[in-house]
Parts: sequence; structure tokens; C-alpha cells
Amino acid sequence: MVLTELIAVPFSRARSERADRISVPRLVILLFLVAQTWDGIFTYVAVTTYGIAAEGNTIIATWMHLIGPLPALIGAKVLASLCGVLLYARHVHYALAALTLIYAVSALGPWLVIYSSM
Repeated sequence: MVLTELIAVPFSRARSERADRISVPRLVILLFLVAQTWDGIFTYVAVTTYGIAAEGNTIIATWMHLIGPLPALIGAKVLASLCGVLLYARHVHYALAALTLIYAVSALGPWLVIYSSM
């Protein structure tokens, strides 16, 4: 009985320690999804305040004209989020991390600059 406790306790402790920490790929997908959410919020506020011309993506702006700003943004963000989840599920973590970084700099960065100057 003592031998099994000596073997089982370190393994169960190691499992519980791993369960307490979030893995890097999970953190990356979480950051990606948060970035998508905040970009959608920032874009919606800008579009409702300044009009559809505030949207820099021509494809999304066209969809905004066709179906309205909110459905177009929700559709675009859901599609982008599903693509990110697909990359995560396929274990393409480096590409997802790179996309998250690029997205943070090129999409969220400009919104933060615009909103901070108001």
C-alpha cells in the first residue's frame, strides 16, 4: 500500500498542477476570440456613429449596405472566429498566434488610437 501511494501521489499531483495552468495554444485561441469580439464592438460603435464609411473592409462594408451593419459584423466575426477555432483544432498554433498578433496590430491598434484621441 505504501508503494502504490508513493507512485500514485506524484502522478496525481503532476496532473493537478497541469490542470491549473492554461496551455499556450488555449491562451492564443482565447486572445484571438477576444480580439475578434473587441474589433466587432469597436467597428459597430464607429459604424453607428460615423456611418458605413468607417468600415475599412470593402467586402464587409458591401454586406453592411445589403443586410445592415449588425448582421454583417456578426457574420464576419463568427466566420473569422470559426476559422480561428479550425486552426486551433487542426493544431496550427503558430499560424494562429501569428494571425492573432497581426490582427491585434492591424485591426485593434488603429481602433485604440482612434478611440484614445476622442
